[in-house]
Amino acid sequence: QVQLVESGGGLVQAGESLRLSCVASGIKFRFYDLGWFRQAPGKQRELVAYIYLSHRTQYSDSEKGRFTISRDNTNNTVYLQMNNLKAEDTAVYYCYSRNNSEHWGQGTQVTVSS
Repeated sequence: QVQLVESGGGLVQAGESLRLSCVASGIKFRFYDLGWFRQAPGKQRELVAYIYLSHRTQYSDSEKGRFTISRDNTNNTVYLQMNNLKAEDTAVYYCYSRNNSEHWGQGTQVTVSS
């Protein structure tokens, strides 16, 4: 059974940092592309950052320079380091994996107060 379990969300003030983690089980992690998406209330789910099995990364324009995605294939974990957080970053953040199948985590809430 595939599981993606996120952690690290919480309530912070604008300008502070958070690091999200997502531990995967039930997949051959190193062969999967991985991503972080987010969904704010009343909005569609959107891509935040993506890391391919080659370790090449991709970011949405609004997060470029503030967020960093990384992966640890030894520990089946993908991270999202978020710096200089803004109120508009408030959302539920979801972990995602893709190879010949797609999987989502249950999400972790990030709330940034201004």
